[in-house]
Amino acid sequence: MNEQQLRQLLNQGITVPPRVADRLEQAREQALARQRPEPAPVLAWADNVIGDVGWGGFALRLLMALTVLVISGAALYTWQQNQRAAELVEIDSLLLTDDLPIDAYLDRGFQNWLKKRAADE
Repeated sequence: MNEQQLRQLLNQGITVPPRVADRLEQAREQALARQRPEPAPVLAWADNVIGDVGWGGFALRLLMALTVLVISGAALYTWQQNQRAAELVEIDSLLLTDDLPIDAYLDRGFQNWLKKRAADE
């Protein structure tokens, strides 16, 4: 019995011989055993690395998520430090290129004069 004949019999609602039904059931079980849901494209590499290992896989996925979080936090901290250093470089360059000598900024009397002048304005 070929596939076309079997399809016609099943579409007509006719019962198939038990030997054919057993072979169909075995083929279906084999196909279901080989079938595996497709992983999401973004995490396909992670699924290949971790695999489907139950609770152990859950722990590995949690560890991977925490690793990404720590790396992101370190990158953010580094970026903030670089921004702060750039601000200090800008302030230093403004101080060094200003017409006023640096000693004037260190003089307490000059600082008091600046505060008084700012309060008057």
